[in-house]
Amino acid sequence: MRNCFFILVALFCTLPAFAQQTTKKVMVMDIKSEIDPRTNRYVELALENARKIEADIIIIEMDTYGGVLTDAKEIVDKIMDWEKPIWVYINSDAASAGALISIACDSIYMAPGASIGAATVVDATGERAPDKYQSYMRGIMRSTAEQNGRNPSIAEGMVDESIVIDSIKKEGQVITFSTSEAIKYGYCEAKVNSIEEILELNKVKSYTIEKFELSAVDKIVSIFLNPFISGILILIIIAGIYFEMQAPGIGFPLLAAGIALVLYLVPYYLNGLAENWEIITLFIGFALIAVEIFVLPGFGIAGIAGIVLTVGSLILIMVNNDAFDFEFVASESLIYAAAAAFAGLFGGIVLLFVGGGKLMQSKRFQAIALTETMDKEKGFVGTFFTDKMTGKQGKAITVLRPSGKIEIDGKVYDAYSRGEYIEKDTEIEVIGEDTTSLQVKQRTA
Repeated sequence: MRNCFFILVALFCTLPAFAQQTTKKVMVMDIKSEIDPRTNRYVELALENARKIEADIIIIEMDTYGGVLTDAKEIVDKIMDWEKPIWVYINSDAASAGALISIACDSIYMAPGASIGAATVVDATGERAPDKYQSYMRGIMRSTAEQNGRNPSIAEGMVDESIVIDSIKKEGQVITFSTSEAIKYGYCEAKVNSIEEILELNKVKSYTIEKFELSAVDKIVSIFLNPFISGILILIIIAGIYFEMQAPGIGFPLLAAGIALVLYLVPYYLNGLAENWEIITLFIGFALIAVEIFVLPGFGIAGIAGIVLTVGSLILIMVNNDAFDFEFVASESLIYAAAAAFAGLFGGIVLLFVGGGKLMQSKRFQAIALTETMDKEKGFVGTFFTDKMTGKQGKAITVLRPSGKIEIDGKVYDAYSRGEYIEKDTEIEVIGEDTTSLQVKQRTA
């Protein structure tokens, strides 16, 4: 009797823990847009969240016509490496890169009227890409299907028109399965109408569902990927640097330019668009322009090269090129990026010429910047010398090359020559005054 009592107590103590263990954590994430670096980063963040909340099951709700092959392959690798079940619910379309990602999942479920397939690789114009890309896609599709126990020939048939599969595919076609066809040929586990139905089919009775959403910071980051916003940021960068050069020491224009530069680069970098070499090229362009302005006044090779590198890198940062390979970069993306870069640059130039003068004359600007000319007639003195020094004579007490020390009437002064080398103890004559220094020349007999 006593033993029974202890057994009952032990059972009651373990019931809460047992109940907690049987409650599955299900995380749902969406892939409902073009597969690109943004989607790639979204999937990465979603998997990080799944690991953080210790999700038991991940369900991808899929509706996409595909996108960039390289990003799709990276997403597939992330899914294949995940140690817990990942299921996909195709509620409409899983075409091209979407089909590849779906095949990488442990189980595929489809809504009535959904489709999967048509994975032929196309270029930015929508035309069939060269055979090397088709071969690469066929290899990925085949290996992914094999790893998840699906017919690899069917996966290849979704890419290659030339493949013939008895009773499934004729030559000159690519496979696109409806829901019932996908079930028939092992590319779908069941037809369902909801995520809850998927869980019910898998006998998951006790569960909690968490829908993954991007954080506020990540949503803000995605806003700055808009080419229009990028153009405005480029304008702020140029205008901020210019106004700081016009009134050094204010700090605010340079701070605004720095913030704009960070807001421009960071979103593209986080989303895999801005490569390290593109960012380095941008700063090299800035450096060459600075050299042209401050070191080599005029407009020469450094200035032209700086402008070309700056504009080129600004455009490349915004598009998903692979080391100048624009095969899969949509033409409109390239046009938008170029338009944003040139609009920002020329907008900045227009702002400098049109708004620069008005800004300098505004009361708000004059309150923080020194804009008044300090004329001698108004009482301003540009020298610390109480006596007129020009024309006085003395001798160099150090070597002037070109700066050094001189002595006049028993007093020592800082001095500099016009560039010539003056030996110690050489007789000199003052030819100019410059605040705290005297300009001198060697006195002739």
